[in-house]
Amino acid sequence: MTVTAEDPLAAGPNPVISGRRTALQHAMIYVFVATPMVALVLAVPLVWGWGVDWHDLLLLAIFYVIAVLGVTVGFHRHFTHKSFKAKPWLRVAMAITGSLAVQGNVLNWVADHRRHHAFSDREGDPHSPWLFGTSPLAVARGFLHAHMTWFFDRNETNHRRFIPDLLADRAIVRVSKTFGVWVAVSLLLPAVLGALLSWSWAGAITGFFWGGLVRLAVSNHVTWSINSICHMVGERPFRSRDRSRNFWPLAILSMGESWHNLHHADPTCARHGVLRGQIDISARVIWLFERFGWAYDVRWPTSRRLARLTVN
Repeated sequence: MTVTAEDPLAAGPNPVISGRRTALQHAMIYVFVATPMVALVLAVPLVWGWGVDWHDLLLLAIFYVIAVLGVTVGFHRHFTHKSFKAKPWLRVAMAITGSLAVQGNVLNWVADHRRHHAFSDREGDPHSPWLFGTSPLAVARGFLHAHMTWFFDRNETNHRRFIPDLLADRAIVRVSKTFGVWVAVSLLLPAVLGALLSWSWAGAITGFFWGGLVRLAVSNHVTWSINSICHMVGERPFRSRDRSRNFWPLAILSMGESWHNLHHADPTCARHGVLRGQIDISARVIWLFERFGWAYDVRWPTSRRLARLTVN
């Protein structure tokens, strides 16, 4: 979906769209979307022909968990939906670890996601799979748009409309402005650790490849799948105003984000997997933060609230 200056989304006193990315910023999006995908494709013949060392898999797993939890617990449940309050140092830590996922700085990520909830599966939603219709071709186009091509829209979500609270937080703005530093850390630290673990330059290269690029590709596609698959396939046990669904195969990899129907039915709830057997790792991390006194005023689900939202 392309929005022009004449479009209603970009007009009025409080528009949805408030600018466009520079050519350099737009080019970098292509680089950081395409390069990890190429690495993921190359990983298949590399594993088949030469295998993969344990320390590379360890780096992949560690950086995946840290960065994805930074997004799910930090960017999503804390900064976007205010599911819990946190100590100032923890807020900064979550903004940094979420930045390691290289899915955009914290301000842009939160602004886009709040906009998604404001217009979910309607005109104005930046990544709904249902924007083009319900014919087979339109659904295929919508899936691709929701999964990844929405990134290539150069229009930027209006920060003043969607994230005035974060714009007033100097520490979070500072983390956002240093996003390039955290991207470098995300890619180079696995290389440094790979070199130290193997005590070789080869270890640095494979650490960069597996712990950096391949890990980004996996985390990207898992996150993108919440936008695409979880608005198309799965169960809808709770009432929501859109087409959000639960897709259990992604529950562990997404750290609980794929229990997406409850999330859209009750966006500020700190736990998304609320039914029996629904694993929600992000909610458990928030629970640990609360136990240590680092998080407070956590919005846990209540039986009364869930009863009102349940589809009879």
